[in-house]
Order: sequence, then structure tokens, then C-alpha cells
Amino acid sequence: MISDRLYDRGVDGRPNPVAPGAHKLGVENIAVTCVQGRAVMVDLLAHHGRSGHVVGYEDLMAILDKDKVVVTPGDMVCFRTGFAELLLEMKKQPDRDVLFGTTSALDGRDQRLLQWVTDCGAVALFADNYAVEAMPARAGADPCATLPLHEHCLFKLGCYLGEMWYFTELADWLRANGRNRFLMTAPPLRLPGAVGSPATPVATV
Repeated sequence: MISDRLYDRGVDGRPNPVAPGAHKLGVENIAVTCVQGRAVMVDLLAHHGRSGHVVGYEDLMAILDKDKVVVTPGDMVCFRTGFAELLLEMKKQPDRDVLFGTTSALDGRDQRLLQWVTDCGAVALFADNYAVEAMPARAGADPCATLPLHEHCLFKLGCYLGEMWYFTELADWLRANGRNRFLMTAPPLRLPGAVGSPATPVATV
């Protein structure tokens, strides 16, 4: 198998004595205590519609200010882009160009946006789109990271990312009731050594 060649052998071609997997920080550690806490909704769809806008720091600050969204340390920040609901509207006939070309995503190349993620103290960023950030990322000064927001959150901060969540009813209810905060419960599967897992998130409002 390709995976055997990639992970079971080192760069010199000799067998790797260490089995693949996250031996210390596997997702099973999160599953033990679940993922539960204060969450906040940022409704990108309400502000940018199906424009395909790539949301940078200035855009995000304007949305937070207009919707009176306050992100505090320890929050889980949820981004509603409309990607998931558009995908469902396509009724099992997805159009990739339309999906990625008309729904918003965060600009992973915006250094001020990355700094905001650091400074706000969020423990997780969840989105209803494919990668939270725009994919492919726009050309930038640092072309090394294909997904720079992933690099910043996962490798530098230990900030969790969640993708392809479904926020439609929740985001609509919050906006209709003038709210943006709620309790999020999102248990992953207990998969020893895995670096990710499907989740079954539930919002309590």
C-alpha cells in the first residue's frame, strides 16, 4: 500500500521502528472529556452572501463590530459561510466551481488575521465549509504552507479546526433572536492515535 511506503519507512528507506500515529496527542485524549464550552457564531453569509469573498482581518473586524460579537479566551468560534447548505441544495450533484467560487472563507495569508487568532485566545475555529480558510490560498510572501491558517492553528497554536459542519438552523435562530453565543458540545470518536475525527456537535441556546 502507498501508506505503508510513506509512513512505515524513513527517508533512508529503512523500516521505521515507530508506528504511525499521534502517540501523545491523539484525538482519543479529547474524546475522554469531550469538547464542550462557550461558542460564538460569526455569520459571514449574512454579510457577504454568495459572493465568494475571501475574508481578511478588516472584513472580519467589521462583521464582529456590526453584529456585536465578542470573542474571549477559551471560545470556540464558528463561521457560517453557506457552503454546507449550498452543497445540500445541489442534491447530490455538486458543482465544485460554484461551491468554492460563491461561498466565503477566511484569508489564511492575511497575517493580521492570523495574529488575531493568536490574540483572541480561541481554542477552536469551526466552519461549514471545506477548509475554514480559502483553498487554494491566494499567492503570498510565504508559499511554503499550502493552507497557512492550518499551519498557524494546528502546528503553532494547538487551536482545533472543524470543517463541513452544518450551521444553518442555528445561525438563523441566533440572528433572529439577536444572539451570537451558545453552549457547544462536540464529542469526537475515541480513535487512538488519530489526528482527527468526525464529530456530532450539538448547540444549546
